[in-house]
Amino acid sequence: MSIRKIVMHPAEILEQICRPVEKFDSSLAKILDDMYDTMIENDGVGLAAPQIGLNLRVAIVDVDDESGTIEMINPRIMKTAGEQTGPEGCLSFPDLFGEVTRPDFVMIEALDRKGRRYSLEAEGFLARAIQHEIDHLDGILFTTKVTRYLKEDELKGVESE
Repeated sequence: MSIRKIVMHPAEILEQICRPVEKFDSSLAKILDDMYDTMIENDGVGLAAPQIGLNLRVAIVDVDDESGTIEMINPRIMKTAGEQTGPEGCLSFPDLFGEVTRPDFVMIEALDRKGRRYSLEAEGFLARAIQHEIDHLDGILFTTKVTRYLKEDELKGVESE
């Protein structure tokens, strides 16, 4: 396992639609393990493959709750409901935070590292983090959804996704 370099905005790969994963092998497992180590090293709660320079539909989320680490390969949002507005940051935009409105509930379908399909329902902060990472796989940056940028004194306890 290794820590990879985080790609910073305005790198082109951050705004590209990622290609689906087709091979579920040890190379994919290594990417997922590296992504986890990279996310933890950078104090993030999520990381998408384009953020480490890979054009692949792979993302992980770990918000430090009972859900543990969620690995999402070729994820699709199946359903959303409700609304929440809250602060977001991004490892590819150091020291930039803004208020973003997203659905409060999300249901996704994705594959795990062995290619097995699963579905997952999430709400609140976990739903926010999942949607943020799936946006990355579609080349959508949180900055396109910010309604208001936050000043440093408004940032207590905000984590980067």
